[in-house]
Amino acid sequence: MAKETDIQDVMDVPESYQRYLDEIYNITYKKKKGGWVSNKEIAEALHVNPASVSGMLDKLKKQGLISWEQRKAIRLTKQGKEIAEHLSSVHALLNDFFEKVLKLEDLELIDGLSCQIEHHITREVKISLENFLERYLSK
Repeated sequence: MAKETDIQDVMDVPESYQRYLDEIYNITYKKKKGGWVSNKEIAEALHVNPASVSGMLDKLKKQGLISWEQRKAIRLTKQGKEIAEHLSSVHALLNDFFEKVLKLEDLELIDGLSCQIEHHITREVKISLENFLERYLSK
C-alpha cells in the first residue's frame, strides 16, 4: 500500500483538482492498464469539453500532480496518485458506512454522497471512520 499522504497536502489541493485526480485514477486503475489516460477520456468521464480539461491539466502539472505534455497522454505523479488513493479509500469507507451502518439501499445515492463527501475527509477522520467500521462490522 502506498504511503498515506499527509492530510495537509490533500486538504491543500482544491476540490476541483481532487475531482480530476480522482477521475484520472479511476480511468487508469479501474478501466485500463499502463497508467496513461487521454484528455478525451477525462472529458467524457467528467462530462466537460476537452478544452476545459486542458486548462485543468496545466494547473495539475504546475502543482506536480500529473505528468503531461499537450497532445500527449496523462499520468499521475507519485503525489497525485497518493491523493487519488486517499480519495478512493475514503470513498469506499463512506460507501460501507452508508450501506452497512445507515442501511441505505439506493446504490446511486450512496455513491453520489460518498463522492461529494470524500473531498472533505481528513486523514484523522478517515482513521476514525476505519476504526468505527471495523468495530461496528465485527459485532
